[in-house]
Amino acid sequence: MKVWRWPLRVGASVMALCVLAVLAIGSAGALAQGAPETEKVQGPDECAECHKKETENWKSTHHYKTFSDLPRSDDAKKITEKLGLKRIKTESVCLTCHFTSQVRNGKPKPIAGITCESCHSAGADWMKRHSEFSGKKKETESEAEAQARWAEAEAAGMIRPHMLYELTKNCYSCHIVPQEELVNKGGHTAGSKFELVSWSQGEVRHNTWHNGGKENPVAQAERQRMMYAIGLAVELEEALRAVGKSTASARYAVAMAKRAHEARKKLRDAAKALPAPEFMEMLRAAHSTSLKLNNGPALEAAADRIAAAAKQLSDGHDGTQLAASTR
Repeated sequence: MKVWRWPLRVGASVMALCVLAVLAIGSAGALAQGAPETEKVQGPDECAECHKKETENWKSTHHYKTFSDLPRSDDAKKITEKLGLKRIKTESVCLTCHFTSQVRNGKPKPIAGITCESCHSAGADWMKRHSEFSGKKKETESEAEAQARWAEAEAAGMIRPHMLYELTKNCYSCHIVPQEELVNKGGHTAGSKFELVSWSQGEVRHNTWHNGGKENPVAQAERQRMMYAIGLAVELEEALRAVGKSTASARYAVAMAKRAHEARKKLRDAAKALPAPEFMEMLRAAHSTSLKLNNGPALEAAADRIAAAAKQLSDGHDGTQLAASTR
């Protein structure tokens, strides 16, 4: 098999990206956008029973602090006023990305900021299965039993770390703002300057489970290369969808078109270094139609093609084929 070569200038720039603070990642099930299913949310306390170190890390992040900080934010108050909303924690337009909600007394109630289930999906259908070690202790569970357990948990909706495309979709479902009115009328930013490698390796990093919490290393180079590639693809995919759904030539549409254009250029650079089928298909799709209003079906179709290629890239490669070139 031909080894793909990642140019040193690209690989080095990825490695040199500084650690940035993460603001707000909302999510849902594997490929959906928005908050996790409230009726299936178990809450962070359930996760903390076993994932103590990961929970400790989470409590120092913006993801955790948004629960108390956002309602006091002057910017957030201005946005809600412009949109005619009264309370940040009771309006779904804010709950979708900034909070995790759980059904209590028949109604969704925000219980925390951005939590484990925001990224790994609401856990009612998979949480018990993923942690029961096939009815044994961890040390006595066979490899076959563990694989079967993980397969069942994934089938029930759990998004695990190796499912890079699905995880990335969750990040971008809110880091690219999904609502036009929120930007054009409310004055909300159209999205953060999100970049998957640097942001995931910053304050939200929690690679502590397999070493018993002794350390929290950054992802290996191969993993970071995959993050860079899939992040580019999803950035372009989501920006195209946003342009396609835009109804006015205003801040939102303009920002999304610019975002799509920049992602297209970066993807082209990556494709020059890595003439892989998935990259070439993404490029063809990206240039198959125009970034303009009233072009929703064509932009959606292009985004679907990019999504399929990105999923194929994510599922079929582990980053070892994206070897950094010494040229």
